[in-house]
Amino acid sequence: MLDETAKGVFTIAVTPFLPDGALDLDSVDRMTDFYMEQGATGLTILGMMGEAQKLSTAESVEVISRVTARTDVPVVVGVSAPGFAPMKALALEAMEAGAAGVMVAPPGSLRTDDQIIGYYHNVAEVLGDIPWVLQDFPLVTNVQIPTKVILKIVEDCPSCVMLKHEDWPGLDKISALRAASDAGSRRISILCGNGGLFLTEEMLRGADGAMTGFGYPEMMAAVVAAYTAGDMGRAQDIFDCYLPMVRYESQPGIGLAIRKYTLAKRGAIAHPTLRKPGPGLSAATMAEVDALATRQAARLAALG
Repeated sequence: MLDETAKGVFTIAVTPFLPDGALDLDSVDRMTDFYMEQGATGLTILGMMGEAQKLSTAESVEVISRVTARTDVPVVVGVSAPGFAPMKALALEAMEAGAAGVMVAPPGSLRTDDQIIGYYHNVAEVLGDIPWVLQDFPLVTNVQIPTKVILKIVEDCPSCVMLKHEDWPGLDKISALRAASDAGSRRISILCGNGGLFLTEEMLRGADGAMTGFGYPEMMAAVVAAYTAGDMGRAQDIFDCYLPMVRYESQPGIGLAIRKYTLAKRGAIAHPTLRKPGPGLSAATMAEVDALATRQAARLAALG
């Protein structure tokens, strides 16, 4: 079961599709193996970048069952939903299949601190003993969750064991949360997102690792490992080799298409298909990704 001690790299998984948009379950297996080979210590599936909103309930359960049967690392399942009934139903299915916990993002209708606190009180009540991750991603949800609100939720809801931190800018939030736990507040795991764009700084601020996707997930594993070993210089050098690709993949609107293109080129999935609606990549964009990959490989070889 997921708990407050979680650390490392929980790779956000894509959802593979065939060219006609059907689930590609063979690629789910291949992708799961690939993430493990690249150093993932956990997986997060059916997140925002997993196209969860495009799957039926039956398809979601199928993906959960396939991934949890394939790996022994903790699997976190995104269960965000407009209502609590579908959230609870999918969470129960996930835990029955062997998931370690679930993740919940706030609905965009929340505007005040009291509304946010009340919503997550309801989440905790609905999920019961299921451990859950609070996803703080205001650039997508349009919900601003202040540090004091996160601390209140953590204090009131023991089943909240992790924050997926994706505020941007948000480094000061990590520092404030860690200062509060150092002063006696309950400490939970903080894993960070945003494609790893600020990973080195986040680790220095007190994050426990990453929970995000990137076409080269081994970057996050190597950076976290170097930092944990006390070699921040090495961590930054590794990160610098990948930074141009991280930057390019961070483009709004086409970032997931770039990630799937990279994963398909690397053999992790069979097809780069996004389920409709979703953008495709132009020939020029694909050529730029390929050029960045070549340059990245050369820089890594020089780093040794």
